[in-house]
Amino acid sequence: MSSDDSPSGDDVRERIEQEAEELDQRLVDLLAWVLDTETRARIYIELRQHPGRTSEEIAEGTGLYPSTVREALAALHDDGTVTREKRKAAGAGNNPYEYEAIAPADLVGEVVEEVQEELNTVFNLDAVLGDDEDDTDTGPVTVSVTEEDDA
Repeated sequence: MSSDDSPSGDDVRERIEQEAEELDQRLVDLLAWVLDTETRARIYIELRQHPGRTSEEIAEGTGLYPSTVREALAALHDDGTVTREKRKAAGAGNNPYEYEAIAPADLVGEVVEEVQEELNTVFNLDAVLGDDEDDTDTGPVTVSVTEEDDA
């Protein structure tokens, strides 16, 4: 293989950037499924990367409209996905909220029960539709989440 056959630095950089964009989009898509919307997913990612941001800073970082960010933050706060505290500032004036997103492990833990119930509904479809004499409310699916030790 001659040096003419090897990819140039620009080609490698472009390929890496494209793969990173694809990974980012897959992550956003997955989080959008967990958090209900792509907007919430983008805000969650922004807050994991930059905790303590205000709604205006989040809007700037994500490119979303400030009103859209405020509405999504309210829903994420109500769901317990983000926490907020008033920014401490010297003097009088507007002290906006600073937001932080919960850890991904905590986010997954909240979703597991819902996924388990939905899977069991599918497994028990005959009973739900009345086509099965077995009226058990339990299902064959149990989902558990454990954290792996770093050791």
